[in-house]
Amino acid sequence: MAPEEASCPEPQPGSMTIHVEDVLSTGPVRILVSDPISEEGLDIFRNAGFEVTVKTKLPPEELKKELSAYDGLVIRSGTRVTAEVLEGATRLKVIGRAGAGLDNVDLAAATNRGIVVMNTPGGNTITTAEHTISMMMSMVRKIPQANASNRAGKWEKSKFMGMELSHKTLGILGMGKIGSHVAHVAQGLLMNVIAYDPFLTPEAAEKHGVTPVTLEELFTKSDVITVHTPLTSETTNLISKATIARMKKGVYLVNCARGGVINENDLAEALANGHVAGAAFDVFVQEPPPQDHPLLKLDNFISTPHIGAATKEAQENVALAVADQMVDYLAKGVIRYAANLPSIPPEEAARVAPYQQLAEVMGGILSQITTEPISKIAVEFSGEAATLPTSIVTISAIKGVLAPILAARVNEVNAPILAKERGLEVVESRSSQQGDYVGLLTLRATTAHGTHQVAGSIFQKKDFRIVSLDNLPVEVVPDPIMLFLTNQDQPGVVGLVGSLLGSHGVNIARMQFGRDFPGGKAISLIGLDTEPAQAVLDEIRKNPKIIALKLLRLPSLSR
Repeated sequence: MAPEEASCPEPQPGSMTIHVEDVLSTGPVRILVSDPISEEGLDIFRNAGFEVTVKTKLPPEELKKELSAYDGLVIRSGTRVTAEVLEGATRLKVIGRAGAGLDNVDLAAATNRGIVVMNTPGGNTITTAEHTISMMMSMVRKIPQANASNRAGKWEKSKFMGMELSHKTLGILGMGKIGSHVAHVAQGLLMNVIAYDPFLTPEAAEKHGVTPVTLEELFTKSDVITVHTPLTSETTNLISKATIARMKKGVYLVNCARGGVINENDLAEALANGHVAGAAFDVFVQEPPPQDHPLLKLDNFISTPHIGAATKEAQENVALAVADQMVDYLAKGVIRYAANLPSIPPEEAARVAPYQQLAEVMGGILSQITTEPISKIAVEFSGEAATLPTSIVTISAIKGVLAPILAARVNEVNAPILAKERGLEVVESRSSQQGDYVGLLTLRATTAHGTHQVAGSIFQKKDFRIVSLDNLPVEVVPDPIMLFLTNQDQPGVVGLVGSLLGSHGVNIARMQFGRDFPGGKAISLIGLDTEPAQAVLDEIRKNPKIIALKLLRLPSLSR
């Protein structure tokens, strides 16, 4: 069972940056809001200059048609974003969930389409935890039943005998943000709190004042059990007839997490025969549940209509958070709390961003100078670079390799999927040896007949340099438009190329060179202000001293 932060899944706090040109549309940025959020959240989009359309309760077919015209989609729990719905999302770049749970989004389908899926972990932590405690106290003191009895004109004091929570054992399944807050509140009620979570370390258990136990121990020792896990293949029917049988007679169960973690039919049977004294649900497998649902017929069962996060404060928090995150992404390329991207610790984000950009440019160079299909990409981190969160840098390198080849949109979200689909093997290696550079990033592309190599480094935390190309030492400042020439190291080549470009009105930004030895093989990288016509390139190629010529189109680097 995964912890709550991985629930849906939720990444640890962090951010990453991608190129803004990968995100921005040619026209105004358009946002579709398909579930209600607070007006304050909508104002964040409007103040950023985005066009906002609110259309709630759209049928799937209508939502599918609508998505073709939008860059961003804001949802809560009501909208189901399926693979079929996403078939129409040719323009969509980001789905933002105002809340934590993402079980209503097909993450695989979104990832394949390069759509970032982000949520707002923590925005409804307190309110959901408070609702859990409220449900627990209402359940053990039979408050809803007593209230209904009073409203019916009765006064049945002896009928509603309750149970004190003080000094009882509360078992918490899942010690994420909500489960942890429930633990703190329960300790204030003088409850003995035990918890099961496969990722709960002894240090975290001590910090939260809980006793870590096995799942079996939690089932057998708890007077009250509350569920705070995602709904996954592992947690579906986690509490069922077999596990209920191992619990204390008279146990109470609370589920304010996800419908399906507790088997509803098995629970109804246990409530009816008295093995479970009471249960309280805020969530169901089917919402709303059918009127003939067996749980709704039982006096020792109470429920609410999925309102665990329904407070003004929580709704405003998640609306503001999701709007801020989506504006940051669509306006600046900054991603926070993405469920389908590796997370970066906040303290590492600034350090890793230059290497991400460098890796993408290097991947673009490698892809465009390689004339044969690439079967393997090796990403090597040396010195300072080896201390980075390398997975996100590798993804940027893969994006750089694939983007010039594929017509489909390639970004950090779908690059690993696209690479896998095409049988491209990707390997990482690290070395603490510093060598000639404080930090060195090297990419190698393997083809059927050999390899190509490019290496780069960061200077003064912001200056980008290509320092080796096909194992020839160079010092190249990458430009968005570059000519890559391989030629015989003989006089006149550079002058010829410069004259031809100049005669056709193509201005040279910079020229950079490398060679193996005097008179041997040389390479030239020429940064251009504008892209030359094909006829100009063909004319350069006619010179017998030119071995190969490639026009490189590279992402621009922010410095």
